[in-house]
Amino acid sequence: MDTTYTITDIVLSLDTVWMLLAAMLVFFMQPGFALVEAGFTRTKNTANILMKNLLDFSLGSLLFWAIGFGLMFGAGNFIGTPHFFDLSFFESDLPVEGFLIFQTVFCATAATIVSGAMAERTKFSMYVAYTILVSTIVYPISGHWTWGGGWLMNGEEGSFMMNTFGTTFHDFAGSTIVHAVGGWLALIGAAVIGPRIGKYGKDKKSRAIPGHSLTLATLGVFILWFGWFGFNPGSQLAASGEENRIAISHVFLTTNLSACAGGVSSLLVAWIKYKKPFLSLALNGVLAGLVAITAGCDLVSPVGAVIIGLIAGAVMIYAVEFIDKVLKIDDPVGASSVHGVCGVLGTILTGLFATDNGLFYGGGVSMLLAQTFGTLVISAWALFMGYVIFKGLDLVHGLRVPARIEEEGLDIYEHGETAYN
Repeated sequence: MDTTYTITDIVLSLDTVWMLLAAMLVFFMQPGFALVEAGFTRTKNTANILMKNLLDFSLGSLLFWAIGFGLMFGAGNFIGTPHFFDLSFFESDLPVEGFLIFQTVFCATAATIVSGAMAERTKFSMYVAYTILVSTIVYPISGHWTWGGGWLMNGEEGSFMMNTFGTTFHDFAGSTIVHAVGGWLALIGAAVIGPRIGKYGKDKKSRAIPGHSLTLATLGVFILWFGWFGFNPGSQLAASGEENRIAISHVFLTTNLSACAGGVSSLLVAWIKYKKPFLSLALNGVLAGLVAITAGCDLVSPVGAVIIGLIAGAVMIYAVEFIDKVLKIDDPVGASSVHGVCGVLGTILTGLFATDNGLFYGGGVSMLLAQTFGTLVISAWALFMGYVIFKGLDLVHGLRVPARIEEEGLDIYEHGETAYN
């Protein structure tokens, strides 16, 4: 038996193991989301929350393998050539099966963001329908425009972005491509389905509906934080060679610094604004910092990462208040603020803080304009599709459970069991 290995074999093996390890870490974010959402909602709906997070990955993986991957990475500028149940079209030095798994966990993340925003009043059957549409249409199409080689990241001479801005849209690991898409879908879904019973009184003022376990929510955030070290550094997709080693280490550092800055920023702003250092807001502040740095974690300096995290943590506080008290949209976990607002914010700030082409580093406005344009296009796509999907489902079958079921809890009526006896 020939056991001779070339340097190329060893390099590709190392890169493949790194990609799959990163995919495992991103997959581990699914229980993180489940615990955060369960902790921020009430006991009577816990099994429903956990079931939706299980469904996102289980059904979403099948659909993305069968339909979404081929649509996202098929040839084409605006719409990818469909390749259903077929991976042979994709050419890569790394195993296509491994790359599929890596992309699958990102698709699942975009889908699962919505479950928390629409928690405690959504029919499970309608959530199944939503998951199908996001995994096969919404995420793959905007993903094709960007990571699939489409028009927003087409860097060829004569392409739209190069002709218009002189540079392409940059979103290294998905502040907009994954998080803002999920966040805006969450916002529209929560708006269409309406607030939970008792959220707004006759005086139209917002009333707090506390979740049942900050312990679960805190554990969930720590799990998400841990998983983000696969989400961001893993997007390098290679670990071999000095350049990749340095890049991965840099992304690890900027990711962690922004998360810490986001948590500290939100804690301080809440302490000053509300006279209490709220744990719930600090937890979302950490997530805000993580979401915001995801677009430019490879391009910004450690100082830039801290500044982005500080801005995101503070903005998140005001975004939560604006969506709740001004727009009157009931988002139990703050998903639209953390993922939607901070995803867009972080992507645009990359145009300011990128060390090689950012405005603050002498790069002019080209990258800032490209970042802003790409973010607006993808956000508009997510908002439009969110309205079409949720309004359509509401008209066809109704998104919301009856009032009695909402008041007594979705666990028993929707699933026939409870998370706690």
